Amino acid sequence: MHSQPSDPADLGDLFHAAFRGLRRTWAEQLSPWELTPHQWRALMTLMRRQDATAGIDAPAGNPMRLKDLAERLRIAPRSATEVVDQLELKGLVCRTADPTDRRATLLAATATGQELFAKISAERRGKSSEYFARLSAGDRAELARILEQLGD
Repeated sequence: MHSQPSDPADLGDLFHAAFRGLRRTWAEQLSPWELTPHQWRALMTLMRRQDATAGIDAPAGNPMRLKDLAERLRIAPRSATEVVDQLELKGLVCRTADPTDRRATLLAATATGQELFAKISAERRGKSSEYFARLSAGDRAELARILEQLGD
């Protein structure tokens, strides 16, 4: 039986170790598509923006400014530009000029990017389910409750 850690530092270490295991499986999943975790996060951020702002009949959603993507990813705009360059070369993202500000660039996932996002998301959900299957249904529910509480 495992001892119950009472020190928050121990909890942090345990949480970090569990996350590293899950993250390792995610990185392995991205390799067949030759995507890095940074590229995936950028595509995911664009897609979530599109989902959040799209109307029911608007499949492509609204584009995002490069500077906003950098802020959401918590990286420098120069680094975001490099990630977007790589995604654009793969045909997953397109850039357009912002009609309201000629200095700004708008980004959106292409149809190919949207399809790839859907495929990878489904696979990740499957791998996550597999990863957490070692926990009982009650433990998964309790973990979800705790993580939601910590996320607030």
